[in-house]
Amino acid sequence: MCPKTSKTTPLLLIGGIGFVIVLVGITGITLINNINLSNIIRLNEKVASDSVSASDNQIKELNYVNNHPRNIYLKLNDTQASDYDDEGQQGDEAAPEAEGRATVVLEPPKVSAVIGSGPKEGGFQARNSNEKPSTAAPSPVLPLGWGRDMSNSSASGKGVIDYPKRTRVVQMMEHAWHNYKLYAWGKNELRPLSQRPHSGSIFGSYDLGATIVDGLDTLYIMGLENEYREGRDWIERKFSLDNISAELSVFETNIRFVGGMLTLYAFTGDPLYKEKAQHVADKLLPAFQTPTGIPYALVNTKSGMAKNYGWASGGSSILSEFGTLHLEFAYLSDITGNPLYRERVQTIRQVLKEIEKPKGLYPNFLNPKTGKWGQLHMSLGALGDSYYEYLLKAWLQSGQTDEEAREMYDEAMVAIMDKMVRTSPNGLTYVSDLKFDRLEHKMDHLACFSGGLFALGAATRQNEYRDKYMEVGKGITNTCHESYIRAPTQLGPEAFRFSDAVEARALRSQEKYYILRPETFESYFVLWRLTHDQKYRDWGWEAVLALEKHCRTPHGYCGLRNVYQPEPQKDDVQQSFFLAETLKYLYLLFSDDSVLPLDEWVFNTEAHPLPIKGANQYYRQAPVTLPVSNAS
Repeated sequence: MCPKTSKTTPLLLIGGIGFVIVLVGITGITLINNINLSNIIRLNEKVASDSVSASDNQIKELNYVNNHPRNIYLKLNDTQASDYDDEGQQGDEAAPEAEGRATVVLEPPKVSAVIGSGPKEGGFQARNSNEKPSTAAPSPVLPLGWGRDMSNSSASGKGVIDYPKRTRVVQMMEHAWHNYKLYAWGKNELRPLSQRPHSGSIFGSYDLGATIVDGLDTLYIMGLENEYREGRDWIERKFSLDNISAELSVFETNIRFVGGMLTLYAFTGDPLYKEKAQHVADKLLPAFQTPTGIPYALVNTKSGMAKNYGWASGGSSILSEFGTLHLEFAYLSDITGNPLYRERVQTIRQVLKEIEKPKGLYPNFLNPKTGKWGQLHMSLGALGDSYYEYLLKAWLQSGQTDEEAREMYDEAMVAIMDKMVRTSPNGLTYVSDLKFDRLEHKMDHLACFSGGLFALGAATRQNEYRDKYMEVGKGITNTCHESYIRAPTQLGPEAFRFSDAVEARALRSQEKYYILRPETFESYFVLWRLTHDQKYRDWGWEAVLALEKHCRTPHGYCGLRNVYQPEPQKDDVQQSFFLAETLKYLYLLFSDDSVLPLDEWVFNTEAHPLPIKGANQYYRQAPVTLPVSNAS
């Protein structure tokens, strides 16, 4: 007789199987969530240790007041933007978001009655001594993202915003920043292919955050609010040179760090940036302790020991380096009230004014001990370039009162046009290097900025050189564009040559690379602002597409090793100036003319805009004080 089977056995078995299935399901969901969470943690862990959510008081600098007379706050109209394809042609449907970033919504700022009544030179309205100071009158600031939201409706069709193209540039900035944040936060630069920091940059492996400081004003202009806050918080908590025992380039540290901080101070009035700018400049001052006052190229920011590069013509300092300090140091004196910084650069100016110049030209090397020229090599590209830029812009920055600077600029440009500017057999204007009275018929990509420089010189003063300046400026800009479109990548080489056989093309292997440089786009921007010729925007859009096709990677942007190869090898470096200059100039090229107007701002050689004295209420001049007695 078979034993009787219990009816409860199948029920227990079925219940057990069901319990196992539910348990496995819960476990799987948990694992998936953990994987997603780990990815999110990976994205933020580099920032979290440095960045703490600020309280309302800590971020009060973001509650902006807008009283800039040129900047009329307008809400973006979503219907203004249309979808464009990669060739810039209008699509069938309207873009749903004019700037593609609906998460940042800034209300139209309310104008303070006190500020709006007419700020004095330092940005504050004078008061009666018996009047109580008003707590409702903050220092004037530019709204974060004003560069995105401003539109000059009186432009009569000129200079209006090209929303779709500008949106593309904003997306490029986001891609570059977010990958730097993920893989190299706090370091100087990113290696996108390796997905790690670039320790071989000019600032080495120290945690100086070069990309943060260099790119922060671009984020501010574009209105990338969260990214800006992250960067500002890192600067406040982490940025310092006190414990950095490294030989830093005086020139590069000045234009990127001092310049970047000064721009942010001009935009916001936030004292943090002024303090950091002064902190960095003070670390550079020991380099000026030479018999002539011409600074050395390198300084150890901890020991104060300074020296020049061993390769630089018998221990000489380099013209483009010691000649590219004036804008930042002069402005720093004005906002701190300490004349020391201006005195240091004015000493450099006097040496260069009084020294005999061969054929009116400035050689690239000057011995800081003897005050004598080194090798007779002249260039408007590498080793010389930005010295000439700062002559013109020092005059502009001063409100056109620094006549000495303008005179030195005109004298130098006239000599360069006579001795170094040439036209190729097919009509391309270029500026050649000159070595021992011999033209090399080679032009650096770095010299492509000079198209904008000549044009800006023409537009800012009516004199006998004006027409020639504009002709040369347009010609050089066209030539640099030709150097781009004659390469399969549509990006220009580091240097290009001219002969009966070749024009605007690199011949040597060490001249064929492209490292995300901005100089050609800088000239497009300046010429667009001055002429509103559509071709400059068209050329800029060509460059955007080329950068996206050849330089973009899943984790940032890289330079190219050979622009003449259809599928070029990438160099695995995202330069900090790509965020500071290249993307800023492209963004401004597609923006309205009221965003950083050229009669109110000058751009330092790292594209950090500084206010023009007397024309810009954000100049923020402080009362003059005496320098400390033990200052270097």
